[in-house]
Amino acid sequence: MVKHIALVEDEIAICENYAEAFRDQGYEVSTFTNKSQANAAFKACLPDLVLLDIGLEDDVEGGFDICRELRRLSDTLPIIFLTARDSDLDKISGLRLGADDYLTKDATLPHILARIAALFRRIEALKSSQQDDTSITSGDLVIDSQRLQAEWKNKSVDLTLTEFWMVHSLVLIPGHVKSRDQLMHDANIFVDDGTVTSHIKRIRKKFRMIDKEFDCIETVYGMGYRWNTG
Repeated sequence: MVKHIALVEDEIAICENYAEAFRDQGYEVSTFTNKSQANAAFKACLPDLVLLDIGLEDDVEGGFDICRELRRLSDTLPIIFLTARDSDLDKISGLRLGADDYLTKDATLPHILARIAALFRRIEALKSSQQDDTSITSGDLVIDSQRLQAEWKNKSVDLTLTEFWMVHSLVLIPGHVKSRDQLMHDANIFVDDGTVTSHIKRIRKKFRMIDKEFDCIETVYGMGYRWNTG
């Protein structure tokens, strides 16, 4: 089945160059230049993956607003920021809003395509699991890799795809320390250590919205993180 990518980019020439490259790889591509256009289309039908610029026409944070709306519509839709803005503040803001990845426009096309393909592989790997029992239970946590869902104390935790994979990786062997590199490998992302830390902080915050006493993700300084069942 052909994957549908939506590209939100206000510079027409750049937008068409990316769109042509994605189509050459066999993807179906829809393009949008502003927030209202994109939001209207996404409310009608979600694509399989979205690439977002941050500044859109006169709206300097239009991409952030779209990301926020997309996360309201879907917890697991893959979202990648593709932008010229390379400050740590912008990167952290994008990830906190629920993006799975953050790339700057100086990234090469093969690199961008590899990151897109990695996100799609993660989805397919989860969906095509052949195990009879795809649920993992660890204390008060239950995660289901077929439905891409996590529950803490019988309440749903709204994790993004990247966040789900990270929790999945930690919970597979409770008490075992996973380095940032191992978490990146298991989540099929290739980012700096600070970005992994931002994801972990966001995961903790989501669990604590359900249970303010949540403390199962332990930071092992200089080594990584581990899941403790208490």
